[in-house]
Amino acid sequence: MVITYHGLEFFKVTFGDTTVAFNPISKSSKHKSTSFGADIVLSSLNDEDFNGHETAGRGDKQPFVISGPGEYEYKNVFIQGYPSESNYKDKKRINTFYKVLLEDTSLCFLGAIDSSNINEYMKAFDGEVDVLFLPIGGAGVLNPEEAYKLAVSLEPKIIIPMHYTEGSDKNSLKTFLKESGRENLKAIDKLTLKKKDLVDKQGEVILLAEV
Repeated sequence: MVITYHGLEFFKVTFGDTTVAFNPISKSSKHKSTSFGADIVLSSLNDEDFNGHETAGRGDKQPFVISGPGEYEYKNVFIQGYPSESNYKDKKRINTFYKVLLEDTSLCFLGAIDSSNINEYMKAFDGEVDVLFLPIGGAGVLNPEEAYKLAVSLEPKIIIPMHYTEGSDKNSLKTFLKESGRENLKAIDKLTLKKKDLVDKQGEVILLAEV
């Protein structure tokens, strides 16, 4: 499995010949949009910053798009979507966070979730979390302190912070890294994972550089 970061909450996850895009940025967004072919698109929030599924097609090949709560299976990828709240751009809306099982690895993608008291949502999310994608930027999503507290409670093996490039808290990434005790952590271009790589990990923060 290879994970790359394309800004805001936009990730590309490739395993074998299957590619999953998380919260692709639309061409109408003020943020930079990247285009690549994906088999599956997961969109957490109906906003131009997260719903750019049109960028994930290639010719006649169009992705299977998931944009709300429910249970899904496509190309041996098992997906569960759970409703939560977001105040992104000062609008109270439904945010869907996803549990994705692929290659025996469990991914939890929280999207634009903003409630610091989300235990009621997490009750639905059972089982092991291998990789947690966590918004930390405040201004409509979790702030760094809330985010780290939540991450600790979920006990993921790997934590990937996201959504820290804008908002009222300009030092959100610095604050989050301090909270996690990783002040000097350097970003890497991509994360390559095998299930065996996760055996001894617990709460390891991985910082991905935007590509």
